[in-house]
Amino acid sequence: MSPEFAEELARVRRDARELYSMAELDAAIDQMAAAITAAHGEHDPLLLTVMNGGVVLAGRLLTRLDFPLEIDYLHATRYRGETAGSDLQWRVAPAASLKDRHVIILDDILDVGTTLLAVIDACKAQGAASVSTAVLVDKVHDRKARPGLKADYTGVEAEDAYLFGAGMDYRGYWRNAPGIFAVSE
Repeated sequence: MSPEFAEELARVRRDARELYSMAELDAAIDQMAAAITAAHGEHDPLLLTVMNGGVVLAGRLLTRLDFPLEIDYLHATRYRGETAGSDLQWRVAPAASLKDRHVIILDDILDVGTTLLAVIDACKAQGAASVSTAVLVDKVHDRKARPGLKADYTGVEAEDAYLFGAGMDYRGYWRNAPGIFAVSE
């Protein structure tokens, strides 16, 4: 890492506004877990984590789900370390068969939703019995890929700013920041 980039990362973290603390996120994840348990506790669901962003939500959510389930992951990205998305790139498909399974997709954020819609379509094309979505953050704006697009389970809503922390990154870094932060303009 160059000294200039290291300074940029330090400045971004130092100047960021905290939108949600980890305690607030954990309370939201508790509510998500209760709703998912009520809806899917009897379905033998397959939880698919979207890498890399969904890993924090998955880690914090899984231990709150007190029913048998399987987990797998996939890796689809539009960002590739940048701050603006481009064409969707599939890096890793789920290893588990999705045929006749109740699939719950776990991801960090619903921003525009292009990636999430592509993942949903891929799950349906593989024969999933149902596909639900769970995101830690729904970014509030009017640029959704489909009007009215919402996840089935949402932790918190956030303003339309560049966000990082709790799984979301700033140029590939700060996914580990303890909370959700908005980059200062």
